[in-house]
Amino acid sequence: MKNISTLLLLLTSLGTAFSIQAQPQEQVSSVDLGQFNLDTPPAERLGRANAPVDLTGTWVSIVNEDWRFRMVTPQIGDVANIPINDRALEYAENWRPEMDQGNECRAYGAPAIMHEPGRIEISWEDDMTLRMDFDAGRQTRLLHFDYSVEPGAASRQGHSLAQWKQPRGAQVAPAITNVVPIGQQFPRTENVSNTLQINTSNLIEGYLRKNGIPHSDQVEVREYYDLINMPDGSTWLIANIIVEDPVYLSAPWVTSMNFKKEEDDSNRNPQDCFVTNPGW
Repeated sequence: MKNISTLLLLLTSLGTAFSIQAQPQEQVSSVDLGQFNLDTPPAERLGRANAPVDLTGTWVSIVNEDWRFRMVTPQIGDVANIPINDRALEYAENWRPEMDQGNECRAYGAPAIMHEPGRIEISWEDDMTLRMDFDAGRQTRLLHFDYSVEPGAASRQGHSLAQWKQPRGAQVAPAITNVVPIGQQFPRTENVSNTLQINTSNLIEGYLRKNGIPHSDQVEVREYYDLINMPDGSTWLIANIIVEDPVYLSAPWVTSMNFKKEEDDSNRNPQDCFVTNPGW
């Protein structure tokens, strides 16, 4: 959110300098995920037959940021980095681990599951359904390329609609070059593809973090998966995630999670959902 604020400030300054008329205020409000409920995409964006990249295999999460939120249960009331409102803060401050006895999977739903450390096995359930099996909580997400599939009852993982997107690397060049403000160039030889977009709704109430930061059943999740082939031969999956909840969030919660592909699934170790005391 800090980067978004900085960008808006820069654009405002440029508009003043060049006497550019600003857009009406209502056009720069926060993102409404409802507008991203896409119609059925063209056939070339659907299913296994049209996959521009291969996402199948085992991916391990690389916890290179937010370690204290992801590797242990944060302290009660530690709500840093999530734009919650007063209603969510009150709930989080009164949360206790014993409240989740018998309902340990509240923090393992689609809005939060990508933040859980562990491994993900990605495979094709069928030609129009991509399957994600998580070690964390033994959870499974189904990504539907067939938009006629009925959502069914609301659930922990909700109903996800997916479509392939135009690879960014193909729009620019196979090798992408970054240009920094001082004019220096840092070559990036990896191929980058803004590959998959996923929209998830039809969720039940749960947590955004294991210390009781809540999300409502009105929450919606939009994800963009990027595949990067590095010069050392490794393959990385970058999941950019936007969560919006009109009940408990004051602004969209935007994060980016990193995963590295493993040679096989020999290190997979599925675990049941669990609740721990803060600091564990």
